[in-house]
Amino acid sequence: MAATTDTRTEGQKPEKLHFIIVGGSLGGLATGIALKALGHDTTILERNPTPLLHDQGAGIVAGGHALEFLQRYNRCQRQVVSVPSTCRQYLDRDGNVIHTVAASHDMSSWDLCYFLMRANYDRTSSPYCDVPPLDPSHGTAVHHHNRNVTSVLPQGSGVVVSWTSTTDPSVTGTLTADILIGADGPGSTIRSLFAPTERTYAGYCALRGTVPEHAATPSTLATFREKFTFFHANGLQILAYLIPGKNGTVQPGERLINFVYCTNFPQGSPGLEEILTDRHGRRHRITLPPGLTDAVAWERQKGIAREKLPPQFADIVCAAERPFVQAVTDVISPTNEFLNGRVVLIGDALAGFRPHTVASTAQAAYDAILYADFVGGRVSREEWKRKTMGYARFVQERGVRMGERSQFGGLGVDEMIRDRDEASEPVTEELFLPWAADI
Repeated sequence: MAATTDTRTEGQKPEKLHFIIVGGSLGGLATGIALKALGHDTTILERNPTPLLHDQGAGIVAGGHALEFLQRYNRCQRQVVSVPSTCRQYLDRDGNVIHTVAASHDMSSWDLCYFLMRANYDRTSSPYCDVPPLDPSHGTAVHHHNRNVTSVLPQGSGVVVSWTSTTDPSVTGTLTADILIGADGPGSTIRSLFAPTERTYAGYCALRGTVPEHAATPSTLATFREKFTFFHANGLQILAYLIPGKNGTVQPGERLINFVYCTNFPQGSPGLEEILTDRHGRRHRITLPPGLTDAVAWERQKGIAREKLPPQFADIVCAAERPFVQAVTDVISPTNEFLNGRVVLIGDALAGFRPHTVASTAQAAYDAILYADFVGGRVSREEWKRKTMGYARFVQERGVRMGERSQFGGLGVDEMIRDRDEASEPVTEELFLPWAADI
């Protein structure tokens, strides 16, 4: 089957293909699982030097598309993967609840989703979940770590992919595939090879961390327990919610309070340099991982939190033992495919969303589902492309608008609440398809 056409009739078995997927985080795993279930062979190339990605202690909002993906593809016996939240609520500076909206959200953790997907992809065992049995109808699933892709070139009707070892550049190799999927994040190497797109700093960082539920004071825990909670002031916004705890437990008392604290650091400012410089003196460009935060820099942020945040939020920021920092950036590719469909971008390799959208995991799941439906002949190439690009453009622009208004627009509380309520509405085709009008 040529990668550029889809001539099958409904119900016709597709030709078996080999897909190389660059990037082994949630987007790459989701795509691999979906394609494997169609009977295709997949190989993931992950640049991380160790076999497993390390948990960054990050919470995720498991939106509708993420849950749809798990309902369709999760073959593990474990079905409870999130902590429910029954409402969105907003605090004032003194910690009083000033607005509440009844709303159902599902809150999960990056590590639980990662190990659940690894179990489904290549049957990696972990304390998080069981390993599903082999399905003879599935294609092969291979996972290679320590592979840094350096080039992708056309070869016949497919591609040849060159890589070097992440830890030893003298070790190199090549692989061939029918189609390559770029799922390697906002700093995508694959995107840079085909559509060099500037990744711009948005002027603020997200300070992130977790606190064990049992370590919080009763009053602080009462604020956050199974509630999606927000506070907004000039130049900052913070949100928090409960997520599964160690090994994915959802047992009350063992869960984690997760926070995302967006605060302004102008480009080139001493504050930005300090917060992105680790305890060894190394300046990180985008992400400063857990365990490396400089003690003096974090003490400064704890003091600012006590000064500017409601007491419940200040408590969890100050109690976080392994905080990490992400510079907020903007990037989006002009298209999701290259070489006439032999190279495809999905998830945040296609469009990196700002944290206000809480939609990165949903985007990865949506893109994986839709691409598998295209490969499987359930949707046309035109529909796959229009929906994927429309979704990416719409949510990316929404995140930019929300971030600019939140961090720099001097919004009042009522305006912030309206923005958040709008962003919490389902992303429907009626909303995003107009953003793909030129496809």
